[in-house]
Amino acid sequence: MKETILEEERVLPVLAVRGLVVFPGMIVQFDIGRKKSVLAAKAALDTDSRELFIVTQTDLSESEPMAEDLYKIGVIARIKQVVHTADNGIKLHVEGIERAEIMSVVQSEPYLTGSVCVCKPIAARHTARTEALSRIAQERFEEYIRWFRQVPPDILLGVMQQKDCGDLADFIAANISLDFEQKQCILDELHPEKRIAKLNDILSDEIKVLSLEREISQKAQEQMDENQRVYMLREQMRAIASELGEEDNPQEESDEFRQRIEKLNLPQVAREKLLKECDRLAKMPYGSHEGSVMRVYLETCLELPWNTSSKERLDLDRAEKILNRDHYGMEKVKARFLETLAVRKLSDQATGQIICLVGPPGVGKTSIARSIAEATGRKYVRVSLGGVRDEADIMGHRRTYVGSMPGRIMAAVKQAGTNNPLILLDEIDKLGQSFKGDPSASLLEVLDPEQNSAFQDHYIDLPFDLSHVLFVTTANDASAIPGPLYDRMDVITLGSYTAEEKFHIASKYLVPKQLKKHGIKAAQLRFTPKALHAIIEDYTREAGVRTLERTIGTICRKVARRIVTEEDFKSYSVKPADLEDLLGPAKFAKDKEERRDEIGLVNGLAWTSVGGELLPIEVAVMNGTGKIQLTGSLGDVMKESATTAITCIRTRAETLGISPDFYAKKDIHIHAPEGAVPKDGPSAGIAMATAVTSALCEEPIAHDIAMTGEITLQGRVLPIGGLREKSMAAYKNGMKTVIIPHGNIADLAEVDQVVKDNVQFVPVRRIDEVLPIAMPGLLNRETKPNTPCPEPAHGVQTLRQ
Repeated sequence: MKETILEEERVLPVLAVRGLVVFPGMIVQFDIGRKKSVLAAKAALDTDSRELFIVTQTDLSESEPMAEDLYKIGVIARIKQVVHTADNGIKLHVEGIERAEIMSVVQSEPYLTGSVCVCKPIAARHTARTEALSRIAQERFEEYIRWFRQVPPDILLGVMQQKDCGDLADFIAANISLDFEQKQCILDELHPEKRIAKLNDILSDEIKVLSLEREISQKAQEQMDENQRVYMLREQMRAIASELGEEDNPQEESDEFRQRIEKLNLPQVAREKLLKECDRLAKMPYGSHEGSVMRVYLETCLELPWNTSSKERLDLDRAEKILNRDHYGMEKVKARFLETLAVRKLSDQATGQIICLVGPPGVGKTSIARSIAEATGRKYVRVSLGGVRDEADIMGHRRTYVGSMPGRIMAAVKQAGTNNPLILLDEIDKLGQSFKGDPSASLLEVLDPEQNSAFQDHYIDLPFDLSHVLFVTTANDASAIPGPLYDRMDVITLGSYTAEEKFHIASKYLVPKQLKKHGIKAAQLRFTPKALHAIIEDYTREAGVRTLERTIGTICRKVARRIVTEEDFKSYSVKPADLEDLLGPAKFAKDKEERRDEIGLVNGLAWTSVGGELLPIEVAVMNGTGKIQLTGSLGDVMKESATTAITCIRTRAETLGISPDFYAKKDIHIHAPEGAVPKDGPSAGIAMATAVTSALCEEPIAHDIAMTGEITLQGRVLPIGGLREKSMAAYKNGMKTVIIPHGNIADLAEVDQVVKDNVQFVPVRRIDEVLPIAMPGLLNRETKPNTPCPEPAHGVQTLRQ
């Protein structure tokens, strides 16, 4: 119960204020802008006393307070000065006179007026207790201002001068930073002794809070080491840069990288490492070299398709149509990839073997890979390995080196933008070695399905899953591929094209392609079938069709010039008679009809990286002292094979009707034409033996027979490699019969059907079977008495398939 006396009620304008408590004796300035507040102030000014009742709102958010929204106790204040502001508000300068209690609201419009009674408290006696409470309040106030230094010195002086405990409580509460609810609590208390006691409690709580804040601040300052200090400075720099609108801020970049890393859903190892790099980047000054290296590294890692895959299409019918649309023939390659698709359709866990396409240039190894990518719905990326001698080109460079970058494999994955592209490793047989390492050894991990699920590039330095990538490699010479690498691949051999195949490829693919490339309509230029055959036979001699395509392009350019310069040009049809004007004289003369049986001239067969070749071998025998001369850029193996062939013939000299002492009285010169082209290998052994026998016996060798096989001292014929390419060369050069080792019969299954239909294959086991076939006249020669004439050995079989 309040210990106070209420005077007679007075009706005064009521001014409701928010967050402000006015005490008796307090002079304060504040702005008012609400319409009712302005009208209440004006109403007070119209009275002689210029008094109004100032009371605090209980709810600060209420814009139109009613009686229930106001505290009961307020202050009757006198307006000392009014200043009008530009926004139709006014600034009041008021002085609190005495406490009062609002009894009721008299009116609400146009402004609040209320019936108020002045509260006259019972005067407190000056006792030891009140003196003690006053001193405690003064001491706590002094302690308070030591923590809170924004109190002016004149206020401290006013506190020292106050003698009444109630007035002291009002003065202190009016001049310190307290919540308005705490101040209202002091205002509501009318008993001076209780009021000073409440103030002491409030000051004690405030001092505890301020002391705790100071203690926390000091502890934080003590625990802050140099890195934390730098971090705080960088935070300030980031805030300053943000205010200035500067974007070059390492902290902001680090935050952006961190957000991108969190969105990628990376494996735990990769996520933790990249986040650690982000933390390091945030501490780097912008523009530093190390910061730039980190920035590039993070960008490279985040651009990798960690979880991005293209949808693989496993429609076998569609894939077959695409492969047949883009390429003629190549049945073995098409079948192999269709089988791979079928397995993938049955099992998602199947990891396909690495495919290696081996064949001469221009047969379509690279282009078939692009068609396979389209057929399977994969992204296509080509990586050229020709001339690569540095292991870091495959595995990437360590980040410690200036200008380091990822290897070609990770660069291809990044270029594809998906983690399951088709990557073509072109010319894998052209990899070299140097002091910088062996790049072919680096490919072992890439091309091994058991290891590449966690492939680790030296630059990225994080495990990346390559098991979903379809790798296709190409090579011209399978023998040049290192053994361990060759063992990891499924090798498919592509042979040379026959003339008929080249004609179909030219008419269906190359001619339309070149017409489109040169902007010529099909009605403006036409190639007759005979003209295409003539171009193939007389102007191009290759395993593939690359030169054929260039030759067709040459004709297209010449016709394009005529289309542009001749106004009356309508169309042009290329005939065989026009080729000399368009392409010049034929590069390859037709010598098939000019061939005839020659003494000492045999048709051997050779394998090269660009296909098979006909290898003529000539032997000349002259009177001399038994010298043997070998010319034609022959390699060591081929020279040894020639020596072996001569020794083999010496053991059969009497049987063949050759003078037994020819090795002492005759000089033998063996030559392989096109002397500037290096030649090596043992497969010309039986050809050399046959040519030497022909020269010594002076018997001509049939011009339409070719042969291949290694010879031994005892005359055995050993198997050779590259039979498919060699047989194709024999077919192209018009050979009717090809003598092959008996051990190569199984390889005939790989020979093209058109070759089998036009060439007779004769498998032999010994040289004694070769000589009668190559030199039929040898059977009719007169031999020495009791010397058997050479006849075909038993068991010789002729194969025509």
